[in-house]
Amino acid sequence: MASTTKRHGGRYVYETLRRKILTLDLKPGSPLDEVSLAESFNLSRSPIRDALARLHSEGLVTVLSNRNVIVKPIDFEGLPRYLDALDLVQRAVTRLAAGLRSDAELDEIRRKNQEYMAAVEASDFGMMSEKNKEFHLCVSRAGGNPYLTQYYENLLDEGQRLIHLQLNFIISDLSRTIGNDHEDIITAIADRDMSKAEEAAHEHTELFRKRFIDYLNKSHVTELKLDWIGKREELEA
Repeated sequence: MASTTKRHGGRYVYETLRRKILTLDLKPGSPLDEVSLAESFNLSRSPIRDALARLHSEGLVTVLSNRNVIVKPIDFEGLPRYLDALDLVQRAVTRLAAGLRSDAELDEIRRKNQEYMAAVEASDFGMMSEKNKEFHLCVSRAGGNPYLTQYYENLLDEGQRLIHLQLNFIISDLSRTIGNDHEDIITAIADRDMSKAEEAAHEHTELFRKRFIDYLNKSHVTELKLDWIGKREELEA
């Protein structure tokens, strides 16, 4: 791995840390020390610094007042605003996809959903969140607006951490708990029904909202927030 790391430098560090952040392998509030990371990746501190700067620009890490870097905490209090933004953009890109998609793009949307369902049936949490994101980005690209797609991707990245929190909490069979959540979206896009596509996208967001509220009600979110406060005070000391 060392040779691969050296060859790709900052890009490899960025992609590795980004994946670990989005899949919660690196927990919210975890410290990211340049010296320790440089030793871990067998690199100088310069590419580590570049990778952290890129992650900061994407809102995935936070720089504290004493310049320590940590994985950005999940803003539970801001969840309603996040879901409102996701709902608006998801409705827009799905509506556009229904009106503008090509046959090839529809085939690709269906293929991505098949990959997502394979991950569901395998109860593969990491692959599920990745394939879910790929499916929705495929829909967005079919709508032909790169500005909306870029903003949508940022929202989906934030959503990956929320999805992992839910999945880590679910202990029952995922294929029965989740099912094919994208079916109505695909049908509306295939029928070129823009209104139905927008409605299906909205219902999809509402399902995500309901599942996450259920997770919040049944989990120990208060303990997570207190743990983050304690970590921040320790790092800023």
